[in-house]
Amino acid sequence: MATAASWKPLLLRALDSNAHLKHSAFFQLVLPPSLACFSYLILIENYVAGDDRLQRKTFQSDGRIQIEEIKHCHFGEICWYFTESWEQFRINGKIDIIDGANSDACKLQQREKAWFASSLKSRLQYLAPAPRLPDISNGSGEENQLDPSEGPVEAFCLLLFDPEQVDYLNLKSNERFIFTSRSSEQGFKLWMSEKVNP
Repeated sequence: MATAASWKPLLLRALDSNAHLKHSAFFQLVLPPSLACFSYLILIENYVAGDDRLQRKTFQSDGRIQIEEIKHCHFGEICWYFTESWEQFRINGKIDIIDGANSDACKLQQREKAWFASSLKSRLQYLAPAPRLPDISNGSGEENQLDPSEGPVEAFCLLLFDPEQVDYLNLKSNERFIFTSRSSEQGFKLWMSEKVNP
């Protein structure tokens, strides 16, 4: 039987109890099999409890790695395992990619804010040779130059992940819950939970 409940307190507790482990800040974003080569290991530095969207400055991608295919996919799954508390989250949802061609002024502002919130070293990665192509630099050691006051470069994309279903497994307590979202009449996202066999 499904009951109203949210998965967010479970995730916040897991993040808090595993905060001393640096690797607990990383999760895997997995895309459908046709896009499997675009799996990312992503650092999330913050989770906004008041918003279902998982978004942060480090939730970014390089637009030169066939990002158009991801735009047409729109779905992915976050796989997140916390080694200290033995908790696993599998979060299915929609992916929204914001690049420089986006026509929404608010989204472009989010992209710019994420760009400037990134370290200079992170920003320089988007000026480096395109990922996954053969290295033809011949060890030249040429350094890219970046004006820290300039906005996002073309290759910089911001990914927003909007959860729709969460599969939570606690291996210590041997409990598993499936959280499913639905929209209320007012357009708010409501979460229902169901306890299932581990």
